[in-house]
Amino acid sequence: MKPSTYLETSVIGAYLDNGEPFRRDLTIRWWEHELSEYRAVISPLVTSELQRVTEPHRSAYLKLVAGLEQVELTEEATILAEGYVSRGIFHRKFIADALHVALASFHKIDYLVTWNFGHLANVRRQARIRLFNTAAGFFVPMIVTPEFLVSEGTERETTT
Repeated sequence: MKPSTYLETSVIGAYLDNGEPFRRDLTIRWWEHELSEYRAVISPLVTSELQRVTEPHRSAYLKLVAGLEQVELTEEATILAEGYVSRGIFHRKFIADALHVALASFHKIDYLVTWNFGHLANVRRQARIRLFNTAAGFFVPMIVTPEFLVSEGTERETTT
């Protein structure tokens, strides 16, 4: 069985981000060389966030994720996200980030892949999420950047 990845919106955004060439190039390399090694999923929240992007990027982003599995936005995940907010793990204005984590947790996704260092790929927040999820009996996904998932083979191929 393939490991699973929840692709948070910032990873999809990085695919076409000419303002951040390192993130763009690494994301493209990972997407094109490694993504097939995973059960890659998104959620209705990711789709909704992508639909708010202006053209021409919106169509390109939606096309990029069109073939990916979409996990269900469940009431349980919504309640879990509210728990993160009520415990101060996420501020209410970042409820979408809390919901990304809750969806990955509820659906037992191995890796939540993000470029969002401020609210997601942050060791202090991850420790609080781990404690909360463990106490509440929920799965704890690893929150990582695409860089964490690039294999040595892909790294060698693209740097030579």
